[in-house]
Amino acid sequence: FSKVLKHNMQKHKYRELRRNYTLMARVLTVPMYKRLCQKVTESGFTFDDVIQPGLEDPGDPARVTVGCVAGDAESYNLFCEFFDRILKLCHHGFQMTQNQKSNFNLHNLKGAETLDGDYVLSCEMRICRNVEGFSFPTHCSRGERRQLQSLAKQGLSFPIHSALGCALSVPPCVSWVLLYLLTGVARDWPDARGVWISQNEKVYIRVNMEEHLQITSKREDGNIKEAFGLAINLGEIYKELKHPFIWKDHLGYVLSSPAEVGTGVKATVQVKLNHISKHPKFEDILGRLCLEPRFSNCGTRTTGGTSSHANGVCTIFNKCTAGVTEVELLQLVVDGIKLLIAMDKSLELGEAIDSLYPTQK
Repeated sequence: FSKVLKHNMQKHKYRELRRNYTLMARVLTVPMYKRLCQKVTESGFTFDDVIQPGLEDPGDPARVTVGCVAGDAESYNLFCEFFDRILKLCHHGFQMTQNQKSNFNLHNLKGAETLDGDYVLSCEMRICRNVEGFSFPTHCSRGERRQLQSLAKQGLSFPIHSALGCALSVPPCVSWVLLYLLTGVARDWPDARGVWISQNEKVYIRVNMEEHLQITSKREDGNIKEAFGLAINLGEIYKELKHPFIWKDHLGYVLSSPAEVGTGVKATVQVKLNHISKHPKFEDILGRLCLEPRFSNCGTRTTGGTSSHANGVCTIFNKCTAGVTEVELLQLVVDGIKLLIAMDKSLELGEAIDSLYPTQK
């Protein structure tokens, strides 16, 4: 489809993306396409490659996807006219003149230990990273992927509970299959993919999936600080291997999805909210707190959704990953969950929540 679009644009017959509900479609214009369509990164990633996912899957009004990917770190510089606008939409006005800062000092995180266990059921921390000197999984060659697998074998000390390649030969759900196909991640599947699982089965490290590394730490309680602490040690290991993670001052940790650059952190909390989750302004409240609901285990790169919550159990995570440090991001999640619980308790008692209604973060 991108070839058709390119032909139409070159013939000045640009097909309007009126029924395309991606962020890509909000940003892309005919003049912009003409300026970028002939540019190619050193590794061979083109602007057609950037926008291909959004052309293949236009989404719908209830499923607004990003609709684009980067193939390497250079993509963000070469196609900055496009990506800067995408980043601004993804991260609440984050300006590329800002420098991304990092702070892993968990002593600065307040109140994480006091999340109400009667409401908070579990938490999960996911950190994504890409390795300097390699194209992203959306574009990397089979040889690069195998080198990255070899690095992972050197750097990861967790026992391997499942064979590399075989364990993840089939993605977990249909929407992930579509995502992998559209973004190019599924090339040569399942060659050089794998998962490491810690002995206590609380830490999962996926290799060569959407990013080079995806570290996930899970807890069956609300101890978000402990979950985060388990997931942040790999950076030093890769530095010792002379292959640090990709970091740029204006982007932070650089990833294939512009929706996750910056910290590369998603902090997810499963919380039981019998009353506030049914409130007509629930999603507006979440938006003001820079939080987002997840209504299933699939499609984590979408925004919007329905308002139905089975048994009042909601899965909530941070909406933005750039413009804040790691600790500031976690603080937003902790403070937001506490406020939602307070509002839920007030509604249960038949009290008004006007005084608790949050301002925009």
